[in-house]
Amino acid sequence: MAFGLYSLIEAALLCINAVAVLNEERFLSKVGWGGDQSVGGFGEEPGMKAQLINLIRSIRIVMRVPLIFVNSSVIVLKLVFG
Repeated sequence: MAFGLYSLIEAALLCINAVAVLNEERFLSKVGWGGDQSVGGFGEEPGMKAQLINLIRSIRIVMRVPLIFVNSSVIVLKLVFG
């Protein structure tokens, strides 16, 4: 198996899928990354942890529908081309 552009795209897709399926109540709050952890004051720059929580939340919200189509197309490509 060659390491090419398709392999990189597939690896990125798998990582995005992994972030998209994280459940905030069951997993993230147990490790201290729940929704109430990212509260900051006015004018304060958010820390690294708050930025990662916001990134996870935005991936789960924004990428939900596009991931369905991208995953379906990757499955079809795998079935057709092997």
